[in-house]
Amino acid sequence: MYWLYEHYEGVRAFLQAGGTVLYMIAILTFWMWTLVFERIWYFRFSLKKDIAAAMNIWESRPERKSWNARQIRRSLISQIDEQIQQNMSIVKAIVALCPLMGLLGTVTGMIQVFNIMAVTGGGEARAMASGVSMATIPTMAGMVAALSGVFANTYITRVAERESALFADHLTTDH
Repeated sequence: MYWLYEHYEGVRAFLQAGGTVLYMIAILTFWMWTLVFERIWYFRFSLKKDIAAAMNIWESRPERKSWNARQIRRSLISQIDEQIQQNMSIVKAIVALCPLMGLLGTVTGMIQVFNIMAVTGGGEARAMASGVSMATIPTMAGMVAALSGVFANTYITRVAERESALFADHLTTDH
């Protein structure tokens, strides 16, 4: 149990050294990964049920070559695509937002450094060190969060495109 407390203290010290912007980056990262895991969960478990329901609708049609049948096919594909693409744009937006939040941390940390330089006359290196850490830690955290999000977003985008194409291929117009 002591090791858990040590890790908690390490994380708390890291968050304090990075300033309030680091908390925002942590919240964004948590939200991003929650949505990524939700998409992975959907692809593994719920998508099969949605595809089966749409396939049942399509297979129950007596004919599949008329204009009405093609419109129903397009509608089914569109509905499944909408389910597949759900929350994907939010993940992409968070990936883009994380480095910007890191830059915001850089700016706020540098403002603190300049404030300390103005108050102390510029010779107080220890006082400026906290501002420098508040400038560099959020930048690093924003970049790491964005980089991990890029890889996750690439994976779920590939899965989404593959599943969408496979579903469209399964809706045949053979009779």
